[in-house]
Amino acid sequence: MTPYGGSAYFLAFFDSHKIDGTFEVTGVTMLGSCEVIAFVATAQPAKAKEFYENILGLRLVADEPFALVFDANGTMLRIAKVQMVTPARHTVFGWKVPDVRQAITDLRAKGITFEQYEGLPQDDMGICSFPGGSEVAWFRDPDGNKLSLTQFDSSAPSTMGEYPGSEEP
Repeated sequence: MTPYGGSAYFLAFFDSHKIDGTFEVTGVTMLGSCEVIAFVATAQPAKAKEFYENILGLRLVADEPFALVFDANGTMLRIAKVQMVTPARHTVFGWKVPDVRQAITDLRAKGITFEQYEGLPQDDMGICSFPGGSEVAWFRDPDGNKLSLTQFDSSAPSTMGEYPGSEEP
């Protein structure tokens, strides 16, 4: 039995019942150990299929009635088929790349245009360099969804497990 309160209540699905002011937690599934599924929307499935498969090079897994399903290097990307897309102002999906300049060059050769934002310090390729050393460039899919490429500073931590304070106790 565990007292009510910890973050497990918010971060897990569980079966429980109250016994003397406590909850008995069974069948806990922590989401940190589960695979992520990413979602993007499209009102133009044929254009989205062409873009994600042939321009970006993702492997099409299925073309279902409600979604296009892609393998994004081991992460399932579901492109939901909807009537209308209102693009978010923020990035909805992105890739960590080893060489952002080469990735931009390759995508430009396939007709992709990279965004330039007023007030954001970007070079002529559309790359914004951040104080921590990461470099980011943004582009859009056929529905206007904002996508990004990010190259992290090779001397900086590259995964969550390498950040200070993330070590196991």
